[in-house]
Amino acid sequence: MRIGELAKATGTPIETIRYYEREGLLAAPPRTEGNFRIYDDTHAERLSFIRHCRTLDMALDEIRLLLRFKDAPTENCGDVNTLLDAHIGHVAARIHELRVLEKTLKSLRERCHEARDAAHCGILNELSQTSRQGAINRGGHVRGVHGGVRTRKT
Repeated sequence: MRIGELAKATGTPIETIRYYEREGLLAAPPRTEGNFRIYDDTHAERLSFIRHCRTLDMALDEIRLLLRFKDAPTENCGDVNTLLDAHIGHVAARIHELRVLEKTLKSLRERCHEARDAAHCGILNELSQTSRQGAINRGGHVRGVHGGVRTRKT
């Protein structure tokens, strides 16, 4: 199948497929004489696996490691367990950060109980005062970004 057919079959944008190829997650397919990529069912299966991992918010390095084990089915999967345990830890930490963020936003919302002119808006005034004090959330809440994958040597 051509890239458009693979995209449709897996629900993956064409640029994402090309990106996964550049990142080495998806093997480059053979090409026709007209230089069209030709994919087969193994590409579709691997791409679906990658996409499923992404829905679990796994980083590309984590997926890369999982694919190495998927490609070596006789290997011991202890590192897979270690990776998933670490990922669960990242998710738990993010959940905690999001709860703190929610509490902060609710507190901010309490600063303005009624609509009034923007110059007297409690929310805007609090945001301005906090930004003048240099209170920047350095932790952020960017999805899917966490430390590198660490596994034991086998």
